[in-house]
Amino acid sequence: MKNKNYASDIKTVIDELTGLCPTENMFHPNKEGEPFPSRAIMKDSIKLTRSILFPGFFGNASVNKTTLPYHIGVNVEKLFTMLWEQVYAGLCFDCKEEDIDLEAKREKAFTITLSFVKQLPRIKEVLRTDVEAMYKMDPAAKSYGEIIISYPGLRAITNYRIAHELHKLQTPIIPRIITEMAHAETGIDIHPGARIGESFAIDHGTGVVIGETCIIGNNVRIYQGVTLGAKSFPVDENNIPIKGIDRHPIIKDNVIIYASATILGRIIIGENAVIGGNTWITEDVKPNEKVFVK
Repeated sequence: MKNKNYASDIKTVIDELTGLCPTENMFHPNKEGEPFPSRAIMKDSIKLTRSILFPGFFGNASVNKTTLPYHIGVNVEKLFTMLWEQVYAGLCFDCKEEDIDLEAKREKAFTITLSFVKQLPRIKEVLRTDVEAMYKMDPAAKSYGEIIISYPGLRAITNYRIAHELHKLQTPIIPRIITEMAHAETGIDIHPGARIGESFAIDHGTGVVIGETCIIGNNVRIYQGVTLGAKSFPVDENNIPIKGIDRHPIIKDNVIIYASATILGRIIIGENAVIGGNTWITEDVKPNEKVFVK
């Protein structure tokens, strides 16, 4: 039962919340006609992309060699439409108050989406090397198919490779949504800005963190709990971390990093190095060096 002060109390709450929004930067004004990014649609887009990259494993399981061109063709067309709408929404989300040229944003979204779709064959080829690397590193893996359909490491890497291409095309917000979906599903946190080479393998994966400016070479293997992070965060005059500086490690080719190792700062882990479990690394490691907890 409502008491006599209900209406005035509710109005006070509304007034306080309304007043806080602009000052606390917790309010996103939308202009009429602007779409807003949808996590639900992005989730469907990633499912569709996965069925294009790994036909028969996801989506329509009845696909065969005869129906494969039709299957891929229909899904690529559908993906283009879904993704174009979300890229357009991302561009609108990122725009400034005075930037109201929606037609220009539509055209830019079309260009970005087409450029991304043209990269799908290359993404598929790189993912093939990732699947091979995981099969070779894991004695428990029975087949490529088992890795494709069930391994969290490959799921996270797939989302990352999709997001990274969109990131390179300077797509706002959408790449981060894609990698955070994988983070929520797998516990593997890969920033879309990281640069990762071919034949990349994550075993088990839970708790893996790979930062925005991290560079990883080819044929690198990492295990659960590994952090490739920043040692410190330089701040500006307002005590806010400076954006865009290189602050994460460079991992060269053929490196193995075992469980719960922490590697921090803009340091270099040389070719063929082995980093043991539970180590804390803040200085360069030479090529072929092995670092273990004593």
